[in-house]
Amino acid sequence: VQLVQSGGGLVQSGESLRLSCELSGWTLEVYSIGWFRQVPGKEREGVSCLNREDNQPYYIESVKGRFMVSRDNAKNTVYLQMNSLRPEDTAVYYCNAETPPLNIEGSTVNYWGQGTQVTVSS
Repeated sequence: VQLVQSGGGLVQSGESLRLSCELSGWTLEVYSIGWFRQVPGKEREGVSCLNREDNQPYYIESVKGRFMVSRDNAKNTVYLQMNSLRPEDTAVYYCNAETPPLNIEGSTVNYWGQGTQVTVSS
C-alpha cells in the first residue's frame, strides 16, 4: 500500500488549496482516512478524518467551516479542500490511511503519505 500526495504550495491568506492523496495497492473504501499536519518543533496534529464505518467527516475546531475532507473511492483518492487559509495553517500536511482491525486484539496498520508543504503568507 502506498499513499502519494499532491497539491500544496505557497498562497496568500484567504486563498484556497486542495490536497490530494492517492492510494495504490488496495481499495480505499476499506480504510479510515485522515489528514494531519506538522510544524517544526511540534507534534503531528490531526486535522480531519473520515471513518470507514460512517463516512462522517470530523474536523478540529480551528479548521471547521474552512476545510472539507472527501474521498472518491472510484479514483482511490482522498482530498482536503482548504479554504480561507490563514498563516497558522502553514505546515507539512500528511494523509493517513488506517486499516480495519486485523486481528482479535484490534491491531491496525497505518500508512502515510510523503507529506506536502503548505505555506500561507499574511
